[in-house]
Amino acid sequence: MKLDGKIAYITGGAMGNGLGIVKMFLKHGATVVIADYNERVFEVEEVLKAKGYPIKGYQVDIRNKDMVKASVEDVIKQYGRIDILVNNAGVSKLKNFIEMTDEERDYHFDINIIGTWNVTKAVLPYMVENHYGKIINLSSVTGVMVADPGEVAYATTKAALIGFTKALAREYAPYHINVNAILPGYIKTPMVEGMAIDSNKEDPKSVVDQIASAIPMGRLGKINEIGELAAFLASEEASYITGSSMVIDGGSTLPETISMGQ
Repeated sequence: MKLDGKIAYITGGAMGNGLGIVKMFLKHGATVVIADYNERVFEVEEVLKAKGYPIKGYQVDIRNKDMVKASVEDVIKQYGRIDILVNNAGVSKLKNFIEMTDEERDYHFDINIIGTWNVTKAVLPYMVENHYGKIINLSSVTGVMVADPGEVAYATTKAALIGFTKALAREYAPYHINVNAILPGYIKTPMVEGMAIDSNKEDPKSVVDQIASAIPMGRLGKINEIGELAAFLASEEASYITGSSMVIDGGSTLPETISMGQ
């Protein structure tokens, strides 16, 4: 119960990596608030609340500062503080750089960068006031370490989150606020499944199988594995870690080639 008594605000927690983080935070004793664009957030809230977990859901578009601010203020009114912020919400649509429209570019930038900025800006003052906080940003190995065709917009945003993490960590270390990033490789999520469809509409499963075959551990990651890493970074076990980027990719970024030694 390493998160016992902590109040956590998690964006994009209704599915994928976010849901894995939600479940593991609850397992470790936290009270969890989910902010998600998808109305499925209320279904997740209902299911987990029925199991006796302390959870609250808000339908929030993180691009909208007023919606973000309203949800954060309501959480503060109910619980008095936010101890942990997980900036998980993000999007990825594969498209060739030349063919990508400004609107499609901005869709990535507005959610992955500006949205993360909006939520952090709303939550951070309360952490500063309490001289305590844990912020975890979901970046990616994409853009920071590797990239594939069609990922320019996504890669750009995820690389930007590393700079955001480091600068924020340095600026708010005096307030006992830890800021770290998680860099997932391929995890079995709706986002990855969507990217597989973008890549091969006729046979997306073959894309996922090919990805798995190129990963040294031979499989995609599980959302609960992301959740456990996030729980560690949100706990006092990681109290001396800040400004760091934790890769969790099954070794997918290790091979120098895909054929050497095979």
